Amino acid sequence: MQQCSCGTGNTHGHHRIKIAVGLALVFFLVASGFLNLRKFRLLDQAPHQPYTITVSGTAKITAAPNIATTNIGLVTDKTDPGVAQSENAEKMNKLIAALKTLGIAGDDLKTTQYQGYPKYSYDAKAGSTITGYTISQNVEVKIRDLQKISAVLSAAAAAGSNQIGGIEFTIDDPKKLESEARAAAINDAKEKAAVLARQLRVELAGVVNFSETTGNPSHSPYAAMTKENAGAAPDIAPNIQAGTLDIRSDVFITFEIED
Repeated sequence: MQQCSCGTGNTHGHHRIKIAVGLALVFFLVASGFLNLRKFRLLDQAPHQPYTITVSGTAKITAAPNIATTNIGLVTDKTDPGVAQSENAEKMNKLIAALKTLGIAGDDLKTTQYQGYPKYSYDAKAGSTITGYTISQNVEVKIRDLQKISAVLSAAAAAGSNQIGGIEFTIDDPKKLESEARAAAINDAKEKAAVLARQLRVELAGVVNFSETTGNPSHSPYAAMTKENAGAAPDIAPNIQAGTLDIRSDVFITFEIED
């Protein structure tokens, strides 16, 4: 009698298929875990920090000022507050009129301070006693024609001003000059960076950071005249020299470098 082996063959075939599927699954799981682990390690790594060098650049542009600003004040002491206020206002109105006659525009005159307060004396028996009143007023004067500085100061003294602040020279619109100074400072920094790169045998790849500081173009050459040292109006007008102003730019540039 012949025996049939069909069932046994099918069993072995199914067994081989299960083994193949199992191996494929194990391979998939191992590969998937490896990829996930690799991905995790890549995410866990910090980004590459570029290599950099930082250089500074400096430039200075010298220019003549075209604006002079001064503070002119009047201080009036009287025993009666109304008299003090009236007399101070009269002198200030005379001063403003004289300045406008010299060509100072109304927009260039600005009151910066006005105050009134009592003056006291102290006695051990009577205590504090009001002995008078002080009215004080200051006006800021912007002089656009520098040839008129001396005339303005003389007019202030003639009007009874007993407080004249120091003159400050400035440039009305320094933005163009600041831009020129900045461009020159940047070129200075680039030249330094190029030399440094050659010495280090590296290549400049690009700018990663920039900062700048700019100097204030102003100076004040004239000493203040106060109530104590004002004295009478001078017979000879003071000779004021405007000089020149320096507009300075300091820049710091960080370059990325490559080997």
